[in-house]
Amino acid sequence: QVQLVESGGGLVQAGGSLRLSCEASGRTFSMYAICWFRQTPGKGREFLAAVRWSSTYTYVDDSVKGRFTISRDNAKNTVYLQMNSLKPEDTAIYFCAANPTRISYTPENYNYWGQGTQVTVSS
Repeated sequence: QVQLVESGGGLVQAGGSLRLSCEASGRTFSMYAICWFRQTPGKGREFLAAVRWSSTYTYVDDSVKGRFTISRDNAKNTVYLQMNSLKPEDTAIYFCAANPTRISYTPENYNYWGQGTQVTVSS
């Protein structure tokens, strides 16, 4: 089992920045990747970014590339999502998720999820 806890969400003005954290615990050695998704009411979860747990490989979706970056600190078992130049349309609940075998755009392929953290961007 892997447990994930997100933090760092909040209210920010358009153009501002936030850094989200995803702290992992449990059988972290079994993780292949940790990814960030977000979800708005009435929509499915949108893939944003991924980081391999045991290498330096990172991937950021084109939809947020140039504004969002993903990184990890293995010593702290934590993955970060740095979000800059935030826009009102970035308002969503942000989730981190872990997959033991691959990086996937499909939320259903992820075994473990955090509880989510709300990000609200005001105009």
